[in-house]
Amino acid sequence: MTETLIVPGLNGSPAGHWQHHWLEIDPQATLVEQEDWARPVLTDWLHQLEAALMASRPGVILVAHSLGCALVAALAGRPAASHVGGALLVAPADIASLSQTVPSAASFADSAGSRLPFASILVASRNDPYMSFAGADRCASTWGSALYDLGEAGHVNIASGFGPWPDALTLAEGLRGRPARAGRVRTAAPSAALRDRSYAPRLHDSGLGLG
Repeated sequence: MTETLIVPGLNGSPAGHWQHHWLEIDPQATLVEQEDWARPVLTDWLHQLEAALMASRPGVILVAHSLGCALVAALAGRPAASHVGGALLVAPADIASLSQTVPSAASFADSAGSRLPFASILVASRNDPYMSFAGADRCASTWGSALYDLGEAGHVNIASGFGPWPDALTLAEGLRGRPARAGRVRTAAPSAALRDRSYAPRLHDSGLGLG
């Protein structure tokens, strides 16, 4: 049964994306499909996510990227959230900015204002063109997420060099079995950097750490 749900953002995650690679190597990971990846509508996308949750093992880990992070945030206050064991939220997108070019994305704007009822780690880049680091910090504070500083890593996608990304699996594994409000602990050392990139990840805020 599914133990990890991969939650892409706008336009999905094409071949070469780290989420795509995850699906190739993890037989217990499943993609949350959407009928229209180019026209995100919160009610439609949320229905698909909740259906996937109900078909998965209790305590499933969500692994979201970009707009997928706002989709996961929309679970706050909904019964399906009880099936979630934790969420890895990578490079969330600024909804107000995204809505200027993708008007339907505005439907996600009201979904990001509540604390998540499950453990979560938000991975943020300091030069992400779709979300400032300060904005990611605010999201982490609102959602009650640990903020993992990935340094200058763009939007953590193919364009910024993220194909296979083993550190993502390590971060997600650290969420399994964690309570929603874990104490602050020491950050785990990252694995070897991708390609020639040198990262200096660190836990920026309290909430959930890696031991």
